Order: sequence, then structure tokens, then C-alpha cells
Amino acid sequence: MRKNIIVAVGGGVAAAAIIAVVYIAFFMPTKDYSLYVEAMISRGPYGTYSHITLRNTGRDPVTHVKVDFGNNTRSDIIPVIGPGQRVILSHPSGVVLSQVRVTTAEGIDIVKPYTQPTEGPLVGIGNIGTP
Repeated sequence: MRKNIIVAVGGGVAAAAIIAVVYIAFFMPTKDYSLYVEAMISRGPYGTYSHITLRNTGRDPVTHVKVDFGNNTRSDIIPVIGPGQRVILSHPSGVVLSQVRVTTAEGIDIVKPYTQPTEGPLVGIGNIGTP
């Protein structure tokens, strides 16, 4: 009976250690300043829809986040994005949807082209309700 308890406790400790290592290796931010940028465009029967998603994947807040949509349009400026925080933006009207540039005060400079989601039912905003 005592041997079974020792084995169960040892197995639980081993499982907890494995979970902790996996969490640290894959889910904890490794950089102080890191930003994930996604620029999506969806063309459907009712028009074109697009959005830009920004997510702070670093340990520290990023500041003065400037989103440049191109075509000499006004840029959106976000004062602070905290660790783990996500911001979704729409482009201003009259912009050619080719790429978006995101810069921060911490030196991050990312240029992303707009991408389309995979075609299929209920994939992308423009395809909702179409077979």
C-alpha cells in the first residue's frame, strides 16, 4: 500500500515537472519586446472585409505603436499594448490593401502583406452563410 502511494506521488511530481517544462518552453515569452501582426482580407459576395490584428507576445509593454496603412493615409497610433493584449483595427477608406507597416518606440518594424483565409464554408467574414 505504501509503495503504491510513493509511486503515485512520484508520478504526479514527474507529470507536474513535464507540464512546467512544456509551458516554459512554448508559452512563456522569450523576448522583452515582440509583436505579432496579422493583416487579413476576405473578398465575398457582399464586399471586401479586412482587419489588422496586433498582439504583444513579449514580456514588456510596447509603446507608440504606429500602424501605417500606406497610400499617404493617416496612421493609427496606439499609445501602449500590454503583454498578451490584442488589438484589432480596420483600415481607413480609400486604402489599397496591399500591405501594412507597424513600428514601435522599442524598435520593432514589421511589414506584412494582406493575406486571404482558406476558402471554405464559414471561413472568413465574406463567406458566412455561403455554401
